[in-house]
Amino acid sequence: MKVMGNKLTIFLIDGNEYGPRTVEIGNWSGKAIYSSRSALPNVLSRDEFENPGVYILKSIPDDNIYSEKIYVGEAENLKIRVKQHLSNPDKEFTEFIGFISKDDLLTKSHIKYLESRIVTLAKEAKTSEIENGTAPSLPTLHEADISDMEYFLDQIKLILPVVSYKVLIPSVTKNIPSKNREKVETQPIIYHIKSNKLEAQMYESDQGIIVLNGSQCSKTTSKSISIGRIKIREKLLDSGVLIDKDKNYVFSEDTIFSSPSAASSTILGRQAPGPITWVDEKGITYKENQKRYFEN
Repeated sequence: MKVMGNKLTIFLIDGNEYGPRTVEIGNWSGKAIYSSRSALPNVLSRDEFENPGVYILKSIPDDNIYSEKIYVGEAENLKIRVKQHLSNPDKEFTEFIGFISKDDLLTKSHIKYLESRIVTLAKEAKTSEIENGTAPSLPTLHEADISDMEYFLDQIKLILPVVSYKVLIPSVTKNIPSKNREKVETQPIIYHIKSNKLEAQMYESDQGIIVLNGSQCSKTTSKSISIGRIKIREKLLDSGVLIDKDKNYVFSEDTIFSSPSAASSTILGRQAPGPITWVDEKGITYKENQKRYFEN
């Protein structure tokens, strides 16, 4: 089955590759405008800021286990709200992105719906430090409006990583019962970690390496483990993904890792090369299976 792509149009407002920009997608009626805090005063006169919209502020996290701190808000006039944030000495942020509708069809209820959904998804993703306390309650919308806003949200998800916002990139994924997994993935190979002290399973998907709910993780770490792996462990503990169970930690959710080594090193608490540490039910390593796949 051929996967259809998406065309994103990025316009550099001042011609500077690091400067403010707009982002649009194909026939989508929405539009994003991104800017660093320092450049915001120079673009507030643009028409986009006269519109209602939802926005996300990014700042330096208080907890160094995260790479960004996020605040999600909505406004019937983005210019007024942004000026309030800029003039507030307690509102420190480094980057701004706002989303508006080019056809002026976003109502107050629509942007409140988007705000609530983004906060909820951000908390579920467990990737960024979220400044918002709890997600605002969802406003009442007609079924057709909900469908439109969910589509609008899908486009937001596509754009955010393009401007280096990680907030909606999940670090955990919804649990998939094993009997249904083959319907979602094309018979994924389930790998087991080579260890006499604990048990862990993973499979590879288009999201990354998925360590399965119920897998065990060592409580101890060796001096060989990198700071990056330590931070991953700390974030998983802080977010409740890893829970304390007797001699080991246990994954409470299916968890996404960027590579087999990131998963194996985090789990074993030491530097452990993933390609040879994960083996399938026949004892064949991830590395060997990859080699066979790409040689065919």
